[in-house]
Amino acid sequence: MSKSLSDLVPEFAPQAKELLQRCDDLHIVMRITETLRTPFTQAKLWRQSRTKAVVEARIQKLRNDGAPFLASCLERVGSQSGDPVTNALPGLSWHQWGEAIDCVWIANGKETFSLKLKVGGLNGFHVYAEQAEKMGLTAGAFFQSIKDFPHVQLRGDASPLSHHTLAEIDAVMKARFGP
Repeated sequence: MSKSLSDLVPEFAPQAKELLQRCDDLHIVMRITETLRTPFTQAKLWRQSRTKAVVEARIQKLRNDGAPFLASCLERVGSQSGDPVTNALPGLSWHQWGEAIDCVWIANGKETFSLKLKVGGLNGFHVYAEQAEKMGLTAGAFFQSIKDFPHVQLRGDASPLSHHTLAEIDAVMKARFGP
């Protein structure tokens, strides 16, 4: 897991930096919690809200669809527990491609994920999402399924599947994060 802007793709890093500066100019301090995320970390996040049967079925489907590395990521991380935070399987989140950031809001000197707290009449996550959208970025606050207020990504596409086949994604992830 990385928190460095230098791990983002060159076309996104300066935009992410500008987004944080725009928030800061509005007296909203956002701190990066994650940039580049491994497919193993993504697998943990995806698995934490899924039953064993659902996980096993998805592992088999990934294998059948030509993505053995992604299947092994899901398998190797073991069972997880927690609230649902993502619908993106390993390799299918823009974090694995260096095209997404997650941030936490620093309000009154403390980290918070509150969507209700306001400081100076503003909620940090709402400002962050609005500024991202003004810049042409995609804010997770506006996702249709699981709202992901800490998340901002370069592309509007839901996943890399709109640009690559599952087998291509598997090969890229294995080369980048394997074995």
